Amino acid sequence: MSRSSFFSAYTKHITGALLAVVALSACASKPPASDPDALKAYTQLNDPLEPWNRSMLQLDQGLDTVLFNPAISAYQFVVPEPGQRGVTNAFRNFRTPITLVNDILQGEGDRAGTTLGRFLINSTMGLFGLFDVASRWGLPYHSEDFGQTLAVWGVSDGPYLYVPILGPSGVRDLGGYTVDSMGFDAMAWIGRADNPFWWQVAYFGALAVDAKSNAEPVLNELKASSVDYYAALRSAYRQNRGNAIRNGAPAPTPDYNDYDDDNDGDPFSGLENEEITTETAQGLTQ
Repeated sequence: MSRSSFFSAYTKHITGALLAVVALSACASKPPASDPDALKAYTQLNDPLEPWNRSMLQLDQGLDTVLFNPAISAYQFVVPEPGQRGVTNAFRNFRTPITLVNDILQGEGDRAGTTLGRFLINSTMGLFGLFDVASRWGLPYHSEDFGQTLAVWGVSDGPYLYVPILGPSGVRDLGGYTVDSMGFDAMAWIGRADNPFWWQVAYFGALAVDAKSNAEPVLNELKASSVDYYAALRSAYRQNRGNAIRNGAPAPTPDYNDYDDDNDGDPFSGLENEEITTETAQGLTQ
């Protein structure tokens, strides 16, 4: 398959998936207005495609069983932990343009300077990013993506989505991931040049194995400690995304007067039952 046909097929695939999502949204069951509590909970969850998303999570777990878990086990057996950290560092360094562009788009001049400084230091003294020398020099790692940029610009997150291989996401963040992958990722530029198609396959395959390997311990702990893994993962993803969009700043303090009006004085009645407090698996899409 040529690169042009690949991108054409990829675009058609994404478009088809989004159309399927829109079509399925019509099948989601919304509680009737006569049940205000259920309707309020439905709105707060913002997951009208939950049956579809749960099936996608099951599909993803099947793919993990037959494809990614064996690859992760082989990777962790062959590559020692220091080497795995080097691979993660190298991927972070290679994907610097995504963070740098979105730092700038968000008007974060200081963070953009940190990102650029990290890239220059780690690409040279860090041997093409294998070693994170910049963190030792006071330039810590951070990531940004176009989904976060859209959030800073005031775009709402949209309904929750679970995408096989990529993991938990939302309409806004999935759109942001597509923009990053097609426009800001250095591999997209290489793919448009006269290079073998298998470079892209190898790159995205290795990136997925590295991301899933890093997330594996936290996801296993979350799965073991939750009654409903799907709901716990959804809650963890939203907390983690909110923290990333705020660049680690504390969440806004709730207006308890509103809770008094809406929830009979119980400030926690609007939270999901499965709400967890630990920051957990970073979505594989970000």
